[in-house]
Amino acid sequence: MLELGIFGGAYFPDIIEAMAEFPEDWFERARLSPSGNPDKAYSYFGVLASQSLSVWQKKGWIYPGDPLGWFQWYCRYYLGRRIPLEDARQIKRWKAIRRHIGALRHNCRPGDLHCRPRQRQALLHWAYDSRKI
Repeated sequence: MLELGIFGGAYFPDIIEAMAEFPEDWFERARLSPSGNPDKAYSYFGVLASQSLSVWQKKGWIYPGDPLGWFQWYCRYYLGRRIPLEDARQIKRWKAIRRHIGALRHNCRPGDLHCRPRQRQALLHWAYDSRKI
């Protein structure tokens, strides 16, 4: 996901801290914004398709143990951390985003990666690679 370009290349506000926590090879080809700010040039589909962290906080979508949100939870889950109630909540949210896959299938020709780029970028943020749809 980091290599493909998610969150405008600015997911981890402290990249040094993130690199200390997660495997080094995750960052070898990561598309990261040098300014630390989201930049559509670092997103795979060339668009910004995220709400700000403050919006997520206001909506109560942030688990205190993962203050950066879903992707931070996902990375830690992938590495083996388990928190049963939080895991169930996040997996439910992940499954719900699949509705966008149906919209792509309904509205886009197979292989047309220019069709609905914001929707495709949002799916990529949730670990769905729409290039395979």
